[in-house]
Amino acid sequence: MVVIGVVVSVIALGSGDEATTVAPSGTATEKSSRAPAREAQGERADLISFHLDDRSQAGITDIWVAWTIKNSSSEKSDYSWDWEAVDASGTRLQNGTQLETDVQPGQTARGEYPTSLKSVKGIKLNITNFNRTAAF
Repeated sequence: MVVIGVVVSVIALGSGDEATTVAPSGTATEKSSRAPAREAQGERADLISFHLDDRSQAGITDIWVAWTIKNSSSEKSDYSWDWEAVDASGTRLQNGTQLETDVQPGQTARGEYPTSLKSVKGIKLNITNFNRTAAF
C-alpha cells in the first residue's frame, strides 16, 4: 500500500521536463521561425533564450546568466528551471535554479543572475529540469 502511494506521488510530481538539454541561445525571432519544433517541445519551448552574458571589463570578471521566457499558455504561469554550466571536458563548473513568476499569457519576461564563472570560453549551459505551473 505504501509503495502504491509513493509511485502515485512520483508520477504526479513528474509532470516537468526532466531531460537534460542544451540551453537555447537564440533570439525570439529565430525561435518563431521554427514553430513546429517549438510545439513539439511543449512548455520547455517557453524558455526562448538562456545564455551566458560576459560583461567583464578592465580585468574584472563579470559573467551573468540571462534569459527570456514567453508564456505560450492561456493562463498566468510560474516557471522554474535548473541549469548547469559545464566545460569542454564535461566538468560542472556551476549550477543553479532560476525562477520567473506571474508571467501573463502571451507576455515576455526577461531576467538575469550573476555567476561565479571565470570565463565563458568553452562553457556550455544545460537545462537539467524545467517546470511551468499555473500562477494564482
